Amino acid sequence: MEPRESWAALAAGGVAGVCVDLILFPLDTVKTRLQSPQGFRKAGGFRGIYAGVPSTAIGSFPNAAAFFITYENVKSVLHHGSASYLTPATHMVAASLGEVVACLIRVPSEVVKQRAQVSPSSSTLRILSHTLYHEIPFSLVQFPLWESLKDLWSWKQGHVVDSWQSAVCGAFAGGFAAAVTTPLDVAKTRIMLAKAGSSNASGNVLAALGGIWRTQGLSGLFAGVVPRMAAISLGGFIFLGTYEKTHQLLL
Repeated sequence: MEPRESWAALAAGGVAGVCVDLILFPLDTVKTRLQSPQGFRKAGGFRGIYAGVPSTAIGSFPNAAAFFITYENVKSVLHHGSASYLTPATHMVAASLGEVVACLIRVPSEVVKQRAQVSPSSSTLRILSHTLYHEIPFSLVQFPLWESLKDLWSWKQGHVVDSWQSAVCGAFAGGFAAAVTTPLDVAKTRIMLAKAGSSNASGNVLAALGGIWRTQGLSGLFAGVVPRMAAISLGGFIFLGTYEKTHQLLL
């Protein structure tokens, strides 16, 4: 990628990240409290739904900027000379590496935010690897699907999709990825909110999933799925649409 394209990806990603996180923060708080082992009411209900927003505002720009500059650069390198049938794999690898870089910024602010939302205790460094287990599967679904939907729409209409069309593709991709990865999101939330000495405090994702299944069954694994899908579908529309529009304007 040209330096100008890299800077455009960085700036557009940062702007998109701030927009989507601040707009959708209340829905994220409700989702977090629905997934809390304390229960929705004890975790705060609908009170103080903007609790933790400062840490989100601070972390949003560098987090999203780091993801997109990594994603676009890796995608550019891997696309060079690769066969067309490898395109989904290219997007998967680029998204995964983007998440690894972004999580170095995201995890500390995420822990602070969720502590403020439901006031438990947690450890930042201990859950970094387990957050990656949650974030990477989501991106492995969302970004190849987003790129494929854009390619399909572009082929159908005979020209590259507009930013609003990219936003619609982002909404569908985000909603689908949100639905299929909700159990991992529930497990991540339980680990982040675990009290010292509890079974989830070790940060074992599979153990957390097993515990939720034994005590709450399928409904527990998919706790908060509706607000999660709603938030991420809307988030995908805002985030990826804003990214495309800002990226186009900067170039």
